[in-house]
Amino acid sequence: MSKPDNEHGFRKLPLSHNSADSQASALRLVLTLFPNWEKADGQIEFIRFKEGITNTLLKAVKRRPGFTDKEIDDEAVLIRAYGKGTDVLIDREREAQSHSLLCQRSLAPELLARFQNGLMYRFIRGQVCDSEDLTQERIWRGVARRLAEWHALLPVVAASEPTASNAVDFPSGSLLEPSNPRPSAAVINSITPSKLAPNVWTVIQKWIFALPTASELEKKRQNELQIELERTVAELGDLPSLGNNGLVFAHCDLLSGNVIVHPPESGAPPSVETISFIDYEYATPAPAAFDLANHFAEWGGFECNYGVLPTRSVRRAFIEEYIGCYASHTPLPSDMDRQACADRLFKEVDAYRGVPGLYWGIWALIQATISQIDFDYASYAEIRLQEYWDWRAEGEGTREQEGKERPLRERRWAEE
Repeated sequence: MSKPDNEHGFRKLPLSHNSADSQASALRLVLTLFPNWEKADGQIEFIRFKEGITNTLLKAVKRRPGFTDKEIDDEAVLIRAYGKGTDVLIDREREAQSHSLLCQRSLAPELLARFQNGLMYRFIRGQVCDSEDLTQERIWRGVARRLAEWHALLPVVAASEPTASNAVDFPSGSLLEPSNPRPSAAVINSITPSKLAPNVWTVIQKWIFALPTASELEKKRQNELQIELERTVAELGDLPSLGNNGLVFAHCDLLSGNVIVHPPESGAPPSVETISFIDYEYATPAPAAFDLANHFAEWGGFECNYGVLPTRSVRRAFIEEYIGCYASHTPLPSDMDRQACADRLFKEVDAYRGVPGLYWGIWALIQATISQIDFDYASYAEIRLQEYWDWRAEGEGTREQEGKERPLRERRWAEE
């Protein structure tokens, strides 16, 4: 492989992946990165792993004669091509920097290259989880440990200085109408002026600015969601918590497909699995409680099966596992022992349980207008936003005052 093009240790390739000619464009990428693959013995094969609901993910392998499956996997490469229009949602430069940082801490596979619409990185041997797997104790304890390592070991850093224009670069085709002024980084970051930026709150702010506003109804919804963001930040943004000024380096997208269970070293499965996380496009500083609450929401999968979400006792055990691992890597607050930290984080996660619905609901509203993937984003947006409204109604007591039945998600969350 050729030498890296930058200080982050990966190459930048002036090529792109074309979904209409996927195998041919993927082959060009691989042979540019590994020119020796072309003439060496063995076929080059591409395995499509998933499209998720945003990206295309391919595994490129060289079937060298006499190599074991493990040896083939050791030099395999993953090619992840971004979904069309997703740059309005994701800072791709930040994503590559995050991946590089994770590599330095041995928390991510080696990042090999960045191409015009995606990344190439080493393959991780293991089993990709489904949502049902997340409910298994030996897996969720492994997730708790790995997430604690992320939050304890990775530095929370601000983004590089904005460009001279001080404007956020919304790509062409963004939902922002040309006649509207593009919001500056300063305007976006003003949602949390005392915090490093970007962070999960500034990400949501950027998404709200990117919402479609062609109709009066769309403008009304954008304004409504802006009010809710400001309200939520005022209530939760300055809660005392772990990390740097209440922020940790968070994954922010710990759905089942981004959780990898490593192969066991011996024949018998361990009591706690060794876990890795993949796909870091949404990684950003966030409160630890948000990252945990968001992961717990993913136990229900894209189908939003609320009946399998972790109960109070399971969440408490998860958080105690998390705090135990966190404390082994970095000191806890000087005035708190492990149990006190776990108790406080348990309450914080409870307070944050509705925020993932706001986050992914806004995200899905944008995807509904830009994505070409066969997924009903519009309906998904309403389901996720309803989680937020149900959480609000429960906290304010309006649901009980109106004599309505408690929604399944809220009932499940309250179960011991």
